[in-house]
Amino acid sequence: MRVVETEHLILRRLTVEDSEFILALLNDPLWLRFIGDKGVRTLNDARDYILKNLVAMYERLGFGLYLTELKGTGVSIGICGLIKRDFLEDVDLGFAFLQEFRGKGYAYESASAVMEYGRSSFGLNRIVAIASPDNFDSAKLLEKLGFRFERMVKLADDSESVSLFASDL
Repeated sequence: MRVVETEHLILRRLTVEDSEFILALLNDPLWLRFIGDKGVRTLNDARDYILKNLVAMYERLGFGLYLTELKGTGVSIGICGLIKRDFLEDVDLGFAFLQEFRGKGYAYESASAVMEYGRSSFGLNRIVAIASPDNFDSAKLLEKLGFRFERMVKLADDSESVSLFASDL
């Protein structure tokens, strides 16, 4: 299901047919470093991850992370979307792209469109984002999108603190 279209991209809901892509993305070295190991090692693991995390959020909230693909070619390049985490009061923006598609403006283009989608379709007037303190590329992108650093937060009692950014829409 197509959700957002931009000049160069189409963002749509993920399905189990996207398992190969999710397997590759969740095992990308920067995903593992900055987001964490989700234990997805096989196509079956990827299918389960899509159903239990992504599809379940669409069904529960009406939004989630979306597959980001190049318009015209249909090549899957990353994910970008809205997430509601239990430990955060606000909805947050999430994004991750395969290495060969980083630094080309696709994250900015997709994130800008997702932020507008959140405002217009769900009435969001504030959105947050989290990033590892040493993920300088994500922090730079968030600042370009209009986010400002707010504070450090812990995802769980036994985890490292992450940077919380916020933006009014």
